[in-house]
Amino acid sequence: MPAESDLFAAALVSAGTHPDLPAERRIFAPFIGSWDLIVTWYSEDGTVRRRENGEWHFAWVLEGRAVQDVWIVPPRTERQGHPDPYEYGTSLRFFDPALDAWRSIWIGPGQRAVHVFLARRIGDEVVLETRIEDGRRMQWSFSEVTDTGFTWRNRRETGDGWRLAQDFRARRR
Repeated sequence: MPAESDLFAAALVSAGTHPDLPAERRIFAPFIGSWDLIVTWYSEDGTVRRRENGEWHFAWVLEGRAVQDVWIVPPRTERQGHPDPYEYGTSLRFFDPALDAWRSIWIGPGQRAVHVFLARRIGDEVVLETRIEDGRRMQWSFSEVTDTGFTWRNRRETGDGWRLAQDFRARRR
């Protein structure tokens, strides 16, 4: 008899996208798979505050109608005995044709974070945007996307524009 976790994974994970999702709306398809990360946090003055390794896994889920990821920093191989096991979180996103955008929610239990985003392709980037607790906008963007890598950036709105808070350099496993 299969383990409960195997049954759950089989019910959640899909072999591919649902045929009802138009090809031009599959903006998260390039990220499906597993990625090794170098994660950098920046201070308000732009200097590097912290750098860690990480891992990020994306899959089609829920009959291929959604994309889910699991984001882990530091990676599982480095978490044992690490002085700051920062985060082990997940995002779930699906295309909403009424908005012509993807709805996305990030849940990060380690940092007690929940963020709800709308995502769209803007030029060559996939941009997710929300408002944080103080009312300012926050963007997560995927750029420089190739078959073997991409850059992800977390930017926060300031009175003068946007400040880079964090970036990930991702390389496909």
